[in-house]
Amino acid sequence: MVEDVRLIEVKKEILADNNQIARGVRERLRRTKTLLLNLMSSPGSGKTSLILRTVERLKSTIRIGVIEADIDSTVDAEKVAAGGIPAVQLRTGGFCHLDATMVTQGLDALNAEDLDLIIIENVGNLVCPAEFDTGAHKNVMILSVPEGDDKPLKYPLMFSICDVLLINKIDYLSLSDFDMAALRKRALVLNPNIKIIEISCKTAADIGEWIAWLKQEVDVFQMKQGGS
Repeated sequence: MVEDVRLIEVKKEILADNNQIARGVRERLRRTKTLLLNLMSSPGSGKTSLILRTVERLKSTIRIGVIEADIDSTVDAEKVAAGGIPAVQLRTGGFCHLDATMVTQGLDALNAEDLDLIIIENVGNLVCPAEFDTGAHKNVMILSVPEGDDKPLKYPLMFSICDVLLINKIDYLSLSDFDMAALRKRALVLNPNIKIIEISCKTAADIGEWIAWLKQEVDVFQMKQGGS
C-alpha cells in the first residue's frame, strides 16, 4: 500500500516570506521618505549606462544611492562610485535575482535614511527578477532595440509588473527591423498603464522625459510622506 505523500509548495512559501519582508522594506523607506526604484533588463541592455546618465542629471538636486547586483562582479558599483555616488555591490553567488532580504542588506550598507532615491540594478534577466518583490516602490525595465520587439510575447510577466518601459538604443533603429508600433501594442496589451519612453543612453537622446518622470516621482513620494 502506497502511503500518502505530503506536498509542500516550496515556491509559494518562499514568495510569501519574501513579500512580508518587502512590505517591511517599503515601510522603512516610507519613514525616511526614500523612493526605491527597481531597474530590470537583460544583460547588456544599458542598465548601468542609464544609471550613470541619471546620476549625472540629478545628483545636484537629489541625494541618490545605488544597489548593484551581479552573480560575481564589482564592476558596475565601481563605475557608479567613481561618479561620487554611494554604491553597494551585492554578489548573489549564483542567484539570478534579488529578493527583499538581499535588498535589506544593501539598504543597511547605504544608510538609506540619508538618501532621497535608491536605484536597484537587478541581475540581468527577464525571468526571475519579475517574480520577486524587492520592496521597491516603482519597477522599471529596459528593452534595447537589438533584443527585438517580440520580448513581450516571450516574457509577459516582466512587462506586466513594470511602471515604466524604457526602449534603449534607439540610435540602432535604422539598422534593425525593430517594429516600435508592434512593441508598444504588445506591451500595452499586457499592461495598459505602463509608460513607454524611447531613449538612447549613448547619445542621451530623449533622456529628458525619463529624468522628468523620475524627479516627479521622487517629489510626489516625499510629499505624500510629509505628514508622517
